[in-house]
Amino acid sequence: MNKFYLEIITPEKVFFRGEVESVNIPSIGGACTVMAGHQPMVFATEPGTISITADGQTREAFMSEGFIEVRPDETIAFSQAVEWPEDIDERRAEEAKERAEEMVRRNRSAAEYKLNRLALQRAFARLRVKHHGEQ
Repeated sequence: MNKFYLEIITPEKVFFRGEVESVNIPSIGGACTVMAGHQPMVFATEPGTISITADGQTREAFMSEGFIEVRPDETIAFSQAVEWPEDIDERRAEEAKERAEEMVRRNRSAAEYKLNRLALQRAFARLRVKHHGEQ
């Protein structure tokens, strides 16, 4: 299978850098799978599970909001946060979920509602990746 270069960058670090066969990314319009030779594009991501396939092995991680630049021979992802399942603090994610749920119930404006729903989406995605990664 053809490979391409993938780099995933957060504000704190380079999360991943290497040759891969494919990457499946949670995007605003639905999940998008990128493979070698993909047509150039840029798109926004939403919190969810990113799946990286390299050397026939697929590994999943939590990915927050950000954006992706795809070129035929490389893809670069910029995200607020990306975490492997073993790096997710389940207690912290549960607490964030509870706070976000409470804030959604209290929402005072459309803008607050959107921010609180995004926080809730991040918390649920972290917990989903954490529990799926433990199987």
